[in-house]
Amino acid sequence: MSHMIRIFVSVYFLLWSASSFAQVLGKVGSLLAADRTAARLSATEGPYTALRSIVDKNSLFFTPAPVGALEYLDSRPNIPDVMTWKPAFAAVAKSMEWGVTVGSLSFQRVGAIKRYGEYLTVWHRDRKGNWKINLRAQIEHKGGKEEPELKYIEPDDKDYTRFRTKERIQQRKEIVLSNDQLLSAVLKSNAAIAYGEFLADDARFYFPWNTPIVGKENILSFVKKQDMAIQAESLVASRSYSGELAYSYGTATVATKTDQLKCNYVRIWQLQPDFQWRVIIEMLFEA
Repeated sequence: MSHMIRIFVSVYFLLWSASSFAQVLGKVGSLLAADRTAARLSATEGPYTALRSIVDKNSLFFTPAPVGALEYLDSRPNIPDVMTWKPAFAAVAKSMEWGVTVGSLSFQRVGAIKRYGEYLTVWHRDRKGNWKINLRAQIEHKGGKEEPELKYIEPDDKDYTRFRTKERIQQRKEIVLSNDQLLSAVLKSNAAIAYGEFLADDARFYFPWNTPIVGKENILSFVKKQDMAIQAESLVASRSYSGELAYSYGTATVATKTDQLKCNYVRIWQLQPDFQWRVIIEMLFEA
């Protein structure tokens, strides 16, 4: 009987959490509820059950190369026994079929030390209206500083153009890929100049073994201090149906004053009021 009561209480808490986030935070609340519900499931039933509940045939995990999430999970990989995460930033597109969350992460194998990092999840909505992972990546660091409060982008109520043809939708994705390729090209010459031009003022930067760096000025200071040089190759770009949010990913070789890393990257883009694309999140993680 006690086992059934525990299950009932867990389910009640998850449903209450989902509805409360949706009410408090509007449209972005449904995405935060999905992320937090999965995190709670990870705490009660384990990481495999939690991740399996939010993936579908289109989901990708960077492990560190991109692989199909269902294939990865069903092969029963050596995933942690315990994994917790907490969103620090979220954004949802006007079309409500695309979103992103990033935040802190901890994981542990039984008998081993706890490890820390940051995760990035791009989400899409399936035909039933459920949020599922589109792609998920993470970095590791030594723990410590956490972002003190949740930040989020709530979409406005302005209408957006609804495109009918696959060709037009593909053209819009190619615009994002072109911007990504241009950023990668400038990075080869001067990383500070490239990020100075392409980062949004409140951008977030995630780099291996470092806690999150928030704000363009802080990111530029970090890049200059590390004497960073980046050779990046753009591979894939996708865009929300409403058009104002997008992602891209690719490979990169990152040289600092003390090291050289082979990396993959994921960038989250936002169309700014001046109609320029700017990066609001970049995560570089070791390949």
